[in-house]
Amino acid sequence: MGQIEQGLMRALRTRPVPLSTEGRLRFLLKAHRGSTRRVAAVLGVSQRTVQRWVTKKPGARRLPGPLQVEAIEEAVLARWQPRVRARLRAQAEAEGFVFHTRARFGFIAPAGSSDDPRVRWITQPLPGEVARELFAARDAGAGEQQQTVILARALGHAYFREWGRRAHGLHIAFSDIEFADFSIG
Repeated sequence: MGQIEQGLMRALRTRPVPLSTEGRLRFLLKAHRGSTRRVAAVLGVSQRTVQRWVTKKPGARRLPGPLQVEAIEEAVLARWQPRVRARLRAQAEAEGFVFHTRARFGFIAPAGSSDDPRVRWITQPLPGEVARELFAARDAGAGEQQQTVILARALGHAYFREWGRRAHGLHIAFSDIEFADFSIG
């Protein structure tokens, strides 16, 4: 998962996801009304395996393996705050968001300008159209590179060309992202 995807996930949560596997299993059990059978079906393991993971008996308790820990994490992330995510996404698509990043920016510009890439710290409000395009690309399975192109185009227009008031014909190269955060609302 790239920096942009991580930033989007952080922006769409209001509370942190449980960090421990035990906490994540408790969340899944609570989400499925305590049914180890339903949790087992979600994770693709047997009901007895889930019972061994959550038992309080000292000798009977087992820990999930690495593949099961990954499946547990994916199941929790898919079910974590669905209404909050939907509300924040709708708000971002309607009103836009603020994009915070520290990355390397270079330019393809006319002769006589400084087009050497350099690291910049940028905080820029972007419109809802960019949010819609970014979420649509993410939903379609777009990778980090495609999401970077969308944000580079939006930052080029909003930040570097000041919404079309200057630097016509300037194209932005956006790379080496140190972090990418989004503020919604």
